[in-house]
Amino acid sequence: MRVLDERGIVAPLREFLEQVQAANGLLHVSLDVDFLDPSIAPAVGTTVPGGTTFREAHLVMELLHESGLVSSLDLVELNPFLDDRGRTARLMVDLVASLMGKKVFDRPTRSFT
Repeated sequence: MRVLDERGIVAPLREFLEQVQAANGLLHVSLDVDFLDPSIAPAVGTTVPGGTTFREAHLVMELLHESGLVSSLDLVELNPFLDDRGRTARLMVDLVASLMGKKVFDRPTRSFT
């Protein structure tokens, strides 16, 4: 986490993706709700404050998509009984869409009242 705190997420992720590509590798993404900050994703049994933000999470997914290295995906640790009106589930769907190539700005905005 210290490396991410000091350097941000982009540089270390790009370095990792370059290593995978150099080795002719592919990636399996295990999208674990635990990596998200509980303020944006409450539907998890073991919350850990300080997880990624909405923007960081989408950036990671977009970079993974652009790499062309992702070959498989699973979604884990989502507990719908702990969700707040499907908030976490919708976020996970949106993150998968980003992994599949949809940009955050392609999405219509929602009004929250």
